[in-house]
Amino acid sequence: MKARMYWTTVIALCAVACTEQQPPPQPAEEAPTPAPVEESAQQMVIQDQGFIDHMHTHAEKMDELMFALADGDLDAAMTPAYWLGGHQSPEGIRAEWQPYLNGMREAALAVELATDLATARAAAEQITAHCQACHAAAGVTTAN
Repeated sequence: MKARMYWTTVIALCAVACTEQQPPPQPAEEAPTPAPVEESAQQMVIQDQGFIDHMHTHAEKMDELMFALADGDLDAAMTPAYWLGGHQSPEGIRAEWQPYLNGMREAALAVELATDLATARAAAEQITAHCQACHAAAGVTTAN
């Protein structure tokens, strides 16, 4: 009888142990390769070399304008202000950036029409504000 109990207990324990076993771990699957992300229109525009070159020309004209005003030369400030106010826009300007471009052009016209340095400098600061706001809207950072 003891042998029968012994084997019954062993079989019962084996049965319980088998039902509590977890399945063997499966080999880890490789993470799926993410599909290429389609570039947004903003990224494509900002990465377009022609657009970047055009924005660098903006920066050069702003430098010329600010240097002329710093030198107290209102006449020298007129040429870069004229360019900033009336140059042809590059392709790819998004609709939400247009108000900044319009504001920059209006401020450049105000520099052109200024009859004194204080007025020209205030208008030039407005150009800078519109440029910075556009950069922020586009997610662009510039080196200072």
